[in-house]
Amino acid sequence: MDKTAYIKMLTDEAVGLLKEMTAIPSPSFNEAEVCTYLCRWMDGKGISYRRSGNNIIAGHIVAPEHKTLMLCAHIDTVSPSPEYSFDPYKPEYNEAARVIGDANKTEYSPEDIVAGLGSNDDGASVVAMTAAYRYFCENGQEPPLNLVLVLTCEEERSGSNGMTGLWGKELCARGEGTDGCTEIDFAIVGEPTGMKAASAERGLLVIDATAHGISGHAARNEGRNALYMALEDIDRLRKHDFSRISARMGRVNLNVTQINAGTAHNVIPDRCDFVIDIRPTEKYTNEEILKELQEICTSGLKARNLSNRSSATEEDSPLQKAAEALGIETFSSPTTSDWMRITCDAVKMGPGESSRSHRKDEYVLVSEIETGIRTYIEFINRL
Repeated sequence: MDKTAYIKMLTDEAVGLLKEMTAIPSPSFNEAEVCTYLCRWMDGKGISYRRSGNNIIAGHIVAPEHKTLMLCAHIDTVSPSPEYSFDPYKPEYNEAARVIGDANKTEYSPEDIVAGLGSNDDGASVVAMTAAYRYFCENGQEPPLNLVLVLTCEEERSGSNGMTGLWGKELCARGEGTDGCTEIDFAIVGEPTGMKAASAERGLLVIDATAHGISGHAARNEGRNALYMALEDIDRLRKHDFSRISARMGRVNLNVTQINAGTAHNVIPDRCDFVIDIRPTEKYTNEEILKELQEICTSGLKARNLSNRSSATEEDSPLQKAAEALGIETFSSPTTSDWMRITCDAVKMGPGESSRSHRKDEYVLVSEIETGIRTYIEFINRL
């Protein structure tokens, strides 16, 4: 079969697989059924793999001494929005095409789209990466480097059993390995980016802050007002500048997003809680940011999670050079992904658009899936 016909066949099968995947509810921590379906599908295609919990790992090792590229995408979804215009799992495609077409002021036929929860985020990357992996494992196409396909669970909720549990145990960066750990040199993290290559992504640090005062009667102006103490800290936070500036992402972003205090109009509040949302760059660890902010605040600060770090493609990276050679646009992503769980050189790139994620009436275009498959193949060959 020639290349054009083979990629057309891979695309058709990828579209069929994605429709079957979206029909299976797979919110984070409940991926067992969709994982089992994917395993059976791979059995039918003769793809060798191993299942680790609700993760799937497949490897095509050309030579152990060659560089190894990991293709990684996640199989879990968020919960469906109650505002869906069609069934988020088994849409009626004529109606879905009309709804999506009207929203985009474009006419789509049912054959143009795959609709439903997880179709864009992250099913399109799952099936496009799987198709690209098959291209090099079948039909006599030998990859120019070792390939590892990893389909993970719990990504949307930063769970401990997805990439967090795999990295450092079953997968790791070259030179960091232990016995039985597949060493990875490069990774493409599949997320809906319009097949642009994110060379950086901001992390996420959420801090719960508490100001402690002394209660008293408001009429007698007694006590120490925790609300005022919190406002003073919030003012300090607004004015604070993080000195290290990322060439790719600029400054660390910080916003106070919630505040709560007081039990009655005539009682001086002895406690005020507020929340700080921070989007770090690769210039700071989350621990460094927490320490720096605690030094300027009288309120107690406690991080919800310190592991959601920022990521950036290494300077002079072969991944960056491959993207440039193919004319693939690079950008800095504001959203997090499994990239923050791994320590090897990586980019984030996949079919679909981030703007469709976590919203009603999710969809991906069939043409986007085909472009994704072709681009992954070209990128692997170039790398």
